[in-house]
Amino acid sequence: MVKALVIPTAAGEPITECEVNKLKDYQAVLGGWIEPVDIPALGVTVYVNEEGLMRNLPFNPRATFLWWYFVPEARQRAMLVGPALISGMPDRSGDSTDVPSEVVAMLARPGKWRVEVRTVGDPNWYRSQVTFSDYFEALVWAMVTLERWKATEDTRVVPVLHSEVGATNVNPSSAA
Repeated sequence: MVKALVIPTAAGEPITECEVNKLKDYQAVLGGWIEPVDIPALGVTVYVNEEGLMRNLPFNPRATFLWWYFVPEARQRAMLVGPALISGMPDRSGDSTDVPSEVVAMLARPGKWRVEVRTVGDPNWYRSQVTFSDYFEALVWAMVTLERWKATEDTRVVPVLHSEVGATNVNPSSAA
């Protein structure tokens, strides 16, 4: 059995852990034929419904922004629709592996996150004082910063350490 995560399309629905074994298990989660999308930087493969766009499945913003952030060449070129299933990258035999535990902690467990920015010509990382209670909200903020602030060379989303104090928390449900 392969340990995986399921990212529903609705932002309010929780990301859940599941186990899949055979192709039919993947198809049951995704509602049809599967298409893999690799995110090598995280060591994961995101599976979506291969016919999702043709079947007008709903946009999956969390899966799409995760893919866009870690695979920049995909940004604004394609989107992921329908539920997404995340497992670890395939092994040498082509079989899926367990989703890495650090990815489970990052995406499916409660936490506080912040965005750090590195500007052009400066090797240092600068932290934002704003914190987010949802990894995906921080990820979107990191992408917006990268796209809109021309002085930005790179961004990263990092956990807020328990010893850090004085940061402003952004609750995704009240940030609209």
